[in-house]
Amino acid sequence: MDKLTSMTVFVKTAESGSFTAAARMLAMTPQMAGKHVDALEKTLGVRLLQRSTRKHALTEAGRAYFEACRRVLEEAAAADAVALAQTAHPQGTLRVTAPVSFGAFRLAHEIKAFLAACPDVKVDLVLSDRQFDLLQDGFDVAFRIGALPDSQLVARALAPYRLVPCAAPAYLAAHGTPVHPRELAQHVCLDYAFDSFPAPQTWIFKDGDTQIEIEPRGQLRSNDTRALIAAAEAGVGIVLAGEPNLAPSVAAGRLVPLLEAYAAPVRPMHLLYADRRAQASKQRAFVAWALACFGEAANVTGARAPVSPRLRRSARKPRG
Repeated sequence: MDKLTSMTVFVKTAESGSFTAAARMLAMTPQMAGKHVDALEKTLGVRLLQRSTRKHALTEAGRAYFEACRRVLEEAAAADAVALAQTAHPQGTLRVTAPVSFGAFRLAHEIKAFLAACPDVKVDLVLSDRQFDLLQDGFDVAFRIGALPDSQLVARALAPYRLVPCAAPAYLAAHGTPVHPRELAQHVCLDYAFDSFPAPQTWIFKDGDTQIEIEPRGQLRSNDTRALIAAAEAGVGIVLAGEPNLAPSVAAGRLVPLLEAYAAPVRPMHLLYADRRAQASKQRAFVAWALACFGEAANVTGARAPVSPRLRRSARKPRG
């Protein structure tokens, strides 16, 4: 097994507390995640994780190795960034638009690597769930969640935006915990609504090959995921939101994931930009970094910075 990938799996497992959560983030099975960590332990001759049915905890050796692995992965990302920076000199202002929830919970947390690799680029980041016209509104790059209309823009597939249903412990204590998606019909559901996602939304789960569609019912809907999460934390109802958006609340115990036995809803996600032949170096650098950080390949390699042209080409290949 590739050592760097195994280190990435180990770090994600240590951060999330389980092979299941790490596997979900890295688009692999929990069994494969376990094999990566087993391979590290076999090579090192030490146990890195204490495994239990609820949560995997780091051993003393695991804690030391965890910190070392994080440094190695950061240095590998920095090396890729340096290589890309040598091919051109990106500079100037780059206008980027992204959905509010993705931009606030993911993009803003990850963009440090791009800014470090391209110190002469100033990013003008506009967060809005409105789908701007890139050419008319003067944007260089756009992140989009959901189905895309036909256009002349280049659309690069990113890792799907995975949604998770969650509720506060107080809500579950008062109303019970749903064990099947159809039971959501008897619960208060908090619905997201905006121009591109008019309410009511259909929540789609999968049980093997069977698709289960749920029409959420409740008194509250909002065009801001952060408001829905805050309402869920207050015990108003069940929220369906992106995994990164919910992670802080789940880690703190304010929200509890639900229906984990069923495949969670996903929405396609893309990076849009104008014809690549007219790209400036700042735009090429950002696209390369974004594909490495949020693309489908990043779910396997754990990359968080620009990659070499060869790896960029491989990242373009859609998943079968």
